[in-house]
Amino acid sequence: MRRRDFVRAAGAALPLAGCAPAALAPPTASPAGADPSASAASPTGPRRAASFRHSVTRWPFGEWSLDELCETAVELGIESVELVQPTDAPTLVRYGLTCAMTAHPPAAEDALRVGWNKRAHHDALVAAYEPQIRATAAAGWTNLIVFSGNRDGQDDAEGLEQMAEGIERILPLAEAEGVTLCIELFNSKVDHPDYMGDSSAWGLALVERIGSPHFKILYDIYHMQIMEGDVIRTVTENLDAFVHFHTAGVPGRHEIDETQELFYPAIVRALDAAGFAGFVAQEFIPTGDPRAALADAIRRCSV
Repeated sequence: MRRRDFVRAAGAALPLAGCAPAALAPPTASPAGADPSASAASPTGPRRAASFRHSVTRWPFGEWSLDELCETAVELGIESVELVQPTDAPTLVRYGLTCAMTAHPPAAEDALRVGWNKRAHHDALVAAYEPQIRATAAAGWTNLIVFSGNRDGQDDAEGLEQMAEGIERILPLAEAEGVTLCIELFNSKVDHPDYMGDSSAWGLALVERIGSPHFKILYDIYHMQIMEGDVIRTVTENLDAFVHFHTAGVPGRHEIDETQELFYPAIVRALDAAGFAGFVAQEFIPTGDPRAALADAIRRCSV
């Protein structure tokens, strides 16, 4: 299930009994011959508190109710369940969780393709996003996702300028409400053909053009590995522009284990060393037991 399909179907879930937070279990010694990275993010030495915090996205875990995902998050030491709607805030509050990235407004359900890069879309997007900004702030959340939209033959420089013009229409409200608008960068090779915001360079140029601390980049490690690689250097040299990170394995968008090419322990250690204080969110699609996969991902992304 793709993210936009899940968001359409998301709604209220039957509440389960609440649960008390439990600490994430420390790593145990690996059996002889076992790969230590399979059970710990930092095979050498004990873990310590990282500069960043853990989050999980809602849509890849759609087989669980929201309550079940929240309960699992608490058990694993995850502080946020994201890409949910402000109407989900009471459920998150019940578990002591926040939402590190608000989903796009339901009124703009096709915003990923029909995005801010074209003036013709601006009026509808402004009408959809203004109440979403207010609702995000009212929930006590601080980040709201936005998308460039597809090119459809449009020049990248023209799309950047038109997106900046559109964002500037809602930016004063976002600034007044303390909400940061976050453009997510996607790959256009595999998952989102023709998406305009498909490179770090384009995203960074847009951030510079808008020039507000309330407009930043959601850097999806999976998507940018497919498009350009060079993840650690890119993020550490431009960390002031990146407010949030998503994970998944390449190729396949599945678990972040040895079946894929990215070494997440090194990536999160680099983020920690650079002082990144935001959230790293798991956004992989589990192929097996989702709880075991999520627990393993949190271990690998701990320092």
